[in-house]
Amino acid sequence: MAEIVRMPKLSDTMTEGVVAAWHKKVGDKVKSGEVLAEIETDKATMEFESFTDGVLLHIGVEKGRTAAVDSVLAVLGKEGEDITKLLADAAASAPAAETPKAGAKAEVKEEKDLEQEKEDNGVREEAPARSAAPASAPKAAASAARPAAHMQTPANGRVKASPLAKQLAEEKGIDISRVPGSGPEGRVTKADIENFTGGTGVFTVPQVEAFEEVPVSQMRKTIARRLAESKFTAPHFYLTLEIDMARAMQVREAINTSIAPEKISYNDLVIKAVAVALKQHPKVNSSWLGDRIRFNQHVHIGVAVAVEEGLLVPVVRFADGKPLRTIGAEVRDFAKKAKEKKLQPADWEGNTFTISNLGMFGIEEFTAIINPPDACIMAVGGIMEKPVVRGGQIVPGHTMKVTLSCDHRVVDGATGAAFLNTFKQMLEEPALLLGVGAI
Repeated sequence: MAEIVRMPKLSDTMTEGVVAAWHKKVGDKVKSGEVLAEIETDKATMEFESFTDGVLLHIGVEKGRTAAVDSVLAVLGKEGEDITKLLADAAASAPAAETPKAGAKAEVKEEKDLEQEKEDNGVREEAPARSAAPASAPKAAASAARPAAHMQTPANGRVKASPLAKQLAEEKGIDISRVPGSGPEGRVTKADIENFTGGTGVFTVPQVEAFEEVPVSQMRKTIARRLAESKFTAPHFYLTLEIDMARAMQVREAINTSIAPEKISYNDLVIKAVAVALKQHPKVNSSWLGDRIRFNQHVHIGVAVAVEEGLLVPVVRFADGKPLRTIGAEVRDFAKKAKEKKLQPADWEGNTFTISNLGMFGIEEFTAIINPPDACIMAVGGIMEKPVVRGGQIVPGHTMKVTLSCDHRVVDGATGAAFLNTFKQMLEEPALLLGVGAI
């Protein structure tokens, strides 16, 4: 009895296929496992093989033409069989409702010919052959993991293998019956022959897909919501400046020598310099409130602290008036509390400006998303050793890049640039920071 061969769904996103070539013509005999046609999908050109024996009675899609998945591709049956009613019934039925009776198997067609493939060095991972699943099969089967390879034990002595696999096995002198097949029903593919190592049949490339899913924590949900609102609500623009850190490094070393065993960090210097610069540029120390803009006269610096589940931003209050040692002690205490999950709401509320420092991780430069309700956030990179120009001469030096993310509803480019240049001046000449009680 004649059977319809339908256009298979050869990839998860495939909705239609193009017949790149027919390997048989009407009237030809077709054996199970023989390549019937080549189908071009949205991802690759695939060899389409017959599951059954028969005579090709009808070609439904000519070479170069496009057809939807499940449309009639061909009809196989007995020579001289009348297929008029079969085609009429197929035309009258919705393609999606049809169940393909004569399946087909497909294998990725390599662009190189077989001779070229044999010259390639090493083992190349290749997609396994896939069969066109019947309509009654669960949808999940299309995304199922590749089945484990197993040795073939055919009752009739016939090994299931693709034509390319058979040809390659013959040329390599491999007994194909000893090769574990990774295709449907243990079918041997070309990749199986290429990866076959001998008697054990062990693949040289693991063929395992694995993943882990974990519930989203409340902290991560909050971070996602707030930063998404910020990124897609506030029109961000970015200003980057490179700072010569030679003097800051000298001053820090001198301070740490004088206050030992206490120490101040480069981050403490950055916080202090930002705080002093904000007092001179209040438009940067501001917030967008929808129908009004708030220009803050006090300076509360939020300092991003990384914890296991994300970021917390405790606040150093009135940072412009605090000595470096006090700033350093507060930041260290906040970091300890954050990691122990002991921060209180009062510790992370009220920021007027935020600093995110990834310099300790070797990051040279990055951009940060504004932390509401602030109008700006500063991303601080690491101090990098590099050639610099001093007095017209190229000499060894140390520089640090910072990037200011600005909410354009509040801060204009010139305003942000002026603030950055004041901040740069503070770090390149730290004496400007060191008034009475500054340490």
